[in-house]
Amino acid sequence: MADINLDKIDLQILDRLQNEGRVTNVELANSVGLTAPPCLRRMRALEDSGVITAYHAEIDPAKMGYTITVFAMVSLKSQAETDLQAFEEYVDQLSEVRECYMLNGEIDFMLKIVSKDLQEFQSFLTRKLTSAPNVGSIKTSLTIRSAKKLPGVPIL
Repeated sequence: MADINLDKIDLQILDRLQNEGRVTNVELANSVGLTAPPCLRRMRALEDSGVITAYHAEIDPAKMGYTITVFAMVSLKSQAETDLQAFEEYVDQLSEVRECYMLNGEIDFMLKIVSKDLQEFQSFLTRKLTSAPNVGSIKTSLTIRSAKKLPGVPIL
């Protein structure tokens, strides 16, 4: 990744797309001081280089009936690479798990889980997560509210 050279215009393109992904190419080009064709070429180059990895819509969980967000800290019995990979593959199949991070330290994985209600979460926890292979312990924290949620990384 260090071999990718991003100039000021590339950074402006990334900043605008990160914060407003549905901007048209013409609007994007105007906002960064380019015409549409070179702007589109730069966007394609950013995609081809892997700097831009995806485009998606952000959906309000509550409007879809998901009223509970829980963070689960999972410790495994074994930290052998095959066991870590097996756990990652297992949680990849669980649609309730929206994010999974391997951590350094006492906790092996942090999961972000969404559920329709507390009863559904309890069922998920007991039937799917605690019974997962190699799980030693799980500590959960129910979110009260989100105080900050920004997409991507700081650019400008």
